[in-house]
Amino acid sequence: MEEMEVTSWLTLDAIRKSKGAEVVETVGNLQTGHSKSVFVIIEDDLFELCYSDSASNTIRRFEDRDEFDEALEERKQDDGEAHVSDNGDKDYDEDDDEEEDEDIEDGFSVEDESETF
Repeated sequence: MEEMEVTSWLTLDAIRKSKGAEVVETVGNLQTGHSKSVFVIIEDDLFELCYSDSASNTIRRFEDRDEFDEALEERKQDDGEAHVSDNGDKDYDEDDDEEEDEDIEDGFSVEDESETF
């Protein structure tokens, strides 16, 4: 494994969003923790892009898929299996959606409950 320190998240973002980059998995969350690792494959190269809010940011390049997969599992364990996806998941309360669906099934919507004076 080779490792390189970078100072800017913009550099990591440019690599992650580059044409031909396949994001395998994202582990961690900078909003709830101190780091986030994005595992990326670009052509034959295997990378871990390490975003950090307190330490230095790093790019790690792995020699083979076994080393890459091992690092991914290690990050999951370090982060307690809490991982996120970069596919635009929405943060919302599913219970609210269920209540809204029930209201629609009953023949009225939440907007119908307002009173007019």
